Amino acid sequence: MTHTIQSPSAVVMVRPHHFNPNPQTAADNVFQKTANTSLENIKMMAFAEVNQAVRILREHGVDVHVFDDTDTQTPDSVFPNNWFSTHANGRVGVYPMYCENRRKEVNTAIVDFLAEKYIINHLIDYSDYAQQGLYLEGTGAMVLDHENQLAYAVRSKRMSEAVLQKFCHDFNYHAVVFNASDEKNVPVYHTNVLMCVASKFAMISLEMIKNQAEKCKVIAYLEKSNKEVIDLTIEQIKQFAGNALELSTPNGNILVLSQTAYQALTEKQIAQLSQYVSIVPINVTTIELAGGSIRCMLAGIHLAKKD
Repeated sequence: MTHTIQSPSAVVMVRPHHFNPNPQTAADNVFQKTANTSLENIKMMAFAEVNQAVRILREHGVDVHVFDDTDTQTPDSVFPNNWFSTHANGRVGVYPMYCENRRKEVNTAIVDFLAEKYIINHLIDYSDYAQQGLYLEGTGAMVLDHENQLAYAVRSKRMSEAVLQKFCHDFNYHAVVFNASDEKNVPVYHTNVLMCVASKFAMISLEMIKNQAEKCKVIAYLEKSNKEVIDLTIEQIKQFAGNALELSTPNGNILVLSQTAYQALTEKQIAQLSQYVSIVPINVTTIELAGGSIRCMLAGIHLAKKD
């Protein structure tokens, strides 16, 4: 196993019983789509996609902790990476969510479970910042380089720099903040749809960083961190090609991404990635209607296990 701080071997996933594209997030999430089937069908298909993803990840040797969400008021609960993050130093962060109904996703049962199985030294709860109109949606708003302690963050309604700086102070990270937008100059709503940072490489759409100085800054940090930069197009980002996560398994590291994303990659990009990881595509097309993909469904567990 090529286990690094960057690639966890365990994840938390949430199996939603009432999934549907969240009307509260539609205003600033251009990745959301309208379904051409009934809400009941959407719920059933999303439930099945999570179960299949759990099965595939476990077959590859990933330790998957699954929780059920039966609340009808939390349509985005399938994306737990937005409300908490875990760190190798035993710290856990809980984050302020932009949309009101997403704040209800915070599940103390998940934190309690992790505290039983893993070493947690300190839980830092930022969720009260939402009452001040300040938000930081976890590892959606930040893409973390755990090894080099860098927090890449795109400016958006879901990423308040004041909370980001507080996180960086508390967790000893350095913020790399920049703007990114599509061809219509619509800002990227979450950094983790734009980029993925793995142990040896980074996938990112450089053309979406319009400011040349900011683009050069991001490239410099990635190269200084010894990451091979795999450049993605705007069209590939729209197919969730940047929304991927590296995990470690007993048989080596894997890169988990959606079937949609995999089909958007070129042969050259697949060859570049295959130097470092085995690529594991998973079909989550129903869940992608909500504007997030497989990476958003995986909350990586970087904590040390208890004896």
